Order: sequence, then C-alpha cells, then structure tokens
Amino acid sequence: MLVSGHGGGVLEEVTMREIEAIFAVTDRLGISREALAIPLMPRTPGRVRRLPNGRIEIVADASDFAGFVAGLEAALRAAEIV
Repeated sequence: MLVSGHGGGVLEEVTMREIEAIFAVTDRLGISREALAIPLMPRTPGRVRRLPNGRIEIVADASDFAGFVAGLEAALRAAEIV
C-alpha cells in the first residue's frame, strides 16, 4: 500500500501489486519464484541478498519502490545471483 505525504509516496506494506512487479523482473531472468523470499514489510533502503538456506531475499524499498524495481536486475547481478 502506497501512502502519499508531503514528500511523495511511502510504501507501507508489500502487496500483490509490488510482488508482481518484482516477479516481472525475476521471471525475465529465469529465477524461480520458489527461490524468492519477499518480506511483506518494506525497508529503506531495499536490498537483495542470498540467504544461508540458498533462497533469494528481495526486500522492497519503502521510499522509492519504482526506482528499486528499475534497478532490481542490476542489484541481482551485483549480488551474483544471475
């Protein structure tokens, strides 16, 4: 859910809309949805990392979700996930 304030929008929770935007990137890269862990609480900054169990954690950025998704492929590559 995106809440607008004086400084723009802040993502307060990750909904199916945000998850589908993340899937659009990961599907294109051939990453299995089963390999992903997407917490429902966003953070600033967002992050991408491989968890000890091998899954890929994608924490959505609360303050700039659109920018986060735009840079997600680069973040996955930088983390050597793809």
